[in-house]
Amino acid sequence: MKFCVLGPVRAWRGDTELDLGPPKQRALLALLLVHAGRPVSFDEILGTLWGESPPDTAVNVVHRHIGALRRLFEPDLPARGTSRWLIRSSGGYRLDVDPQSIDLSRFRSLRQEAARLAELDRRGEAAGKLLEALSLWHGPTAAGISPEIRSQQTFTTVDGERLSALKSAAEWVPAAEPAVAEGVLAALRQAALEHPLDEVLQARLMLVLAATGNQAEALEVYRSVRDALAGDLGLDPGPDLRAAQQQVLRLMTPTPQTAASPAEEQRAAAPRLAQLPADLAVFAGRRHELDQFRTLLSESAEARPASMVTIGGMAGVGKTTLAVHWAHQVAHLFPDGQLYADLRGFHPSGVVTSPAEAMLSFLDALGVPPHRVPPSLESQAALFRSLLAGRRMLIVLDNARDSEHVRSLLPGAPGCLTIVTSRHQLYDLVAAQGATAVTLDLMPHAEARELLSRRIGAARVGLEPRAAADIIELSGRLPLILAMVSARAAMNRGFSLHSIADELSASHGSLDAFSGESPRSDARSVFAWSYRTLTPAAARLFRLMGLHPGPDCSLAAAACLTRQTAAQLRPQLTELLRAHLIVETVPGRFGCHDLLRAYAGELAQQPESAEETARARCRLYDHYLHSAHAASSVLFPGRERLELEPPVVGADPVTVLDQPAAVAWLDTELAVLIAAIEQDARHGSGRRSWQLATALELYLDRIGSWQVQWDVQSTAAEAAERIGDRHGEACTQRSLGFVNGRLRRWAEADLHLNRALELFAEIGDRDGEARAHRLSAILANQRKRHHEALDHYRIASELYRSSGWASGQASVHNEVGWTHILLGEYAEAVVRCRQAIEGHREIGDRNGQAAAWDSLGYAQHHMGEYDDALSSFGHAARLYRLTCDRYLEADTLVHIGDAQLAAGRDGPAAQAWRQALEILDGIGHPDADPVRDKVRSLGARSGSDAERSSEFRHSFG
Repeated sequence: MKFCVLGPVRAWRGDTELDLGPPKQRALLALLLVHAGRPVSFDEILGTLWGESPPDTAVNVVHRHIGALRRLFEPDLPARGTSRWLIRSSGGYRLDVDPQSIDLSRFRSLRQEAARLAELDRRGEAAGKLLEALSLWHGPTAAGISPEIRSQQTFTTVDGERLSALKSAAEWVPAAEPAVAEGVLAALRQAALEHPLDEVLQARLMLVLAATGNQAEALEVYRSVRDALAGDLGLDPGPDLRAAQQQVLRLMTPTPQTAASPAEEQRAAAPRLAQLPADLAVFAGRRHELDQFRTLLSESAEARPASMVTIGGMAGVGKTTLAVHWAHQVAHLFPDGQLYADLRGFHPSGVVTSPAEAMLSFLDALGVPPHRVPPSLESQAALFRSLLAGRRMLIVLDNARDSEHVRSLLPGAPGCLTIVTSRHQLYDLVAAQGATAVTLDLMPHAEARELLSRRIGAARVGLEPRAAADIIELSGRLPLILAMVSARAAMNRGFSLHSIADELSASHGSLDAFSGESPRSDARSVFAWSYRTLTPAAARLFRLMGLHPGPDCSLAAAACLTRQTAAQLRPQLTELLRAHLIVETVPGRFGCHDLLRAYAGELAQQPESAEETARARCRLYDHYLHSAHAASSVLFPGRERLELEPPVVGADPVTVLDQPAAVAWLDTELAVLIAAIEQDARHGSGRRSWQLATALELYLDRIGSWQVQWDVQSTAAEAAERIGDRHGEACTQRSLGFVNGRLRRWAEADLHLNRALELFAEIGDRDGEARAHRLSAILANQRKRHHEALDHYRIASELYRSSGWASGQASVHNEVGWTHILLGEYAEAVVRCRQAIEGHREIGDRNGQAAAWDSLGYAQHHMGEYDDALSSFGHAARLYRLTCDRYLEADTLVHIGDAQLAAGRDGPAAQAWRQALEILDGIGHPDADPVRDKVRSLGARSGSDAERSSEFRHSFG
């Protein structure tokens, strides 16, 4: 075994990295790793994982996580065997592994060795040992676990060990070899950014900079920390910083350029600078961002520290256009002029403007003669800041690759404004420099219409408003794409906007309609500039995410696409987020613009990627199919099982443990699942399409998404018919029959259900045939053909009896009972409903029990036994609440209200209806309107409405 806790929590068994499971389980392992070799009490475990108020189930959860970790570390461990490494000890647990297998233990061992070498006056070697120890760190201790847990002293104390080691290494640098000194300096720079107000750390950084020939940068560190202390805390530098400054000054030897101080004479000789590119004459939109910018400047004082704004966003979103437009608007506020540099961070040629090249151009513009330019970039940057001292200048740094690309080009003087644009998120500039970050999103529709009008004329847009709206949406509301399409329309005045929209629609899902004259105006080339900057792992993830069918992708689905663990995937997702190639729609879910998805999909379809693409798509479909099937089985345990082939290796379906988790997963993934049905039907095998549609059948019915159900099942039926899958045809025909009944299309409902009965009989699926008969009975009851319904139920019961499906038999009892209610035969209905309750109770089907209790209550209501009815309805409502069946809970609440009203209790009736309405509105169910009418009028709904709702409810009970 090998473990890492200095950064993300990771573990390996041999060469295989392990998936460490849910967040709490990873946090528990992190705690055990920090205390490796020592027992960790239950009190400490519970306090670390849940704070002062652990839930009642916390101890059981810990035992479950311990068991999972043991099985993970020792797969061959017998069920009641004793673990070698994870041991019960002193009222808690102890991780007993080789110290050399844990990076924290190796770090501490190297620190001890360094201290021993320092005592022997071998400080250079000691610094090397500490650098080796520091190389074991890959982020904060236990990075990636919950911030509330990671911020506890257990983990922050370990973080402190890193800083302490780094400070000791800095102290011993003068005796170290150059390579060690450079390594320590790099680590110090990073730590100084993370701890800008740690004066001892900043002082050590200054001394190491001076010792490695970077005296100017050392003094800049002093000035930066001094200003930060004054601005944030109102304090002057402490003794460590002041002593470091004096030592650096003593080390500096005056040079001609520092002694001459040419700033004043250059300033007098230089002309007023005006380097901004031309503003776009047809600029449109971005009002919200421009208002933000105006607020920023209006709140600025004359002597405020240098301001900085970063403008980020995906390729083509209009960052440069906005930066230049705003810069022209505010240029008059900066009388000393404007500097501009295109840093070409994502240029198609791959040639990037280096900070040194940009700096030389700035110094030249500021009038510094070549012979007075210092040799190093650090010295040049110091001179640049000196020349801007006391000036009010505007600096635009366009197309930066990352924060480091611009760091040396930033002014230090109050009164200057710097605007930086980049496709990457410039976290360091925001964190360390206090920049204001503005991220551009897609243009709002109204602003996109304004852009189109400015470019091709408002009259032309006004003549074809629908086509203009289509062009805007098909262009993804992306300014670059809209500009390209506008140019095509402007150059071809005879083309109608309708014809252009049709052309875009015909190529929807690809980038064929967005090719331009040069790489700057070609969508593929523009996106490729960002793609080529990615590491190979992130580029592969981006390609594979182009295969994803839905609007956004969970972390589990992304891991399935790439066959990686979540821990391995997170750095790649972070890279794609920083490059604005994807967005995090909500925590843990990732999506991208439609055109970027099309670009990623094209990359995935290239010949060299074809085999990998096919395997990834297969894993993804199986991931969603088996996850949906598991969630549906948990949510509706009494329904027939769909027999699936085992998932392919790497599909890793989601494990759903209870009904709330099943509902949450289905709610979250529904749009993705529907898209997957469509994608597999059109471009896949078609088999998973109908299986996934069948898995979702009951869930879609319960949430009232009947039109969606019709669309989904129609697509799946076409796929099943295309591949000649008779079972798939039978299931989808049955679903289409019932949903047509939902939509009151009786002829179509009969047609599909009769076809389903034929197919199920043909393939010998008795349970499937029985369900089809039950649905036929539902439709018969709807049309007052109650004796015909009883015939269908008789056949269904015989089929269930022959197959041994107890849940089906109990459901038939309930539905027969309901039919007797419709016939006015309430005594017989009560007998049948009680048989259903007992049958469902014997097999542990709470949803089936709830349906039967509700039917029993309905019969008792009609017999005038209102208190008995309310008792039965109460049983049903509690069981529906336990099974998270929100629609049927609401339906029973409506029945409770009806019974209360019949008993003359208007207040409780209204209260029950309001509760039902809240649920139905929450899930967007069409049955909400009749209940709303009840609440408004406090009158009973008509019998036909009540019966229609309940008849359908009992169909899938």
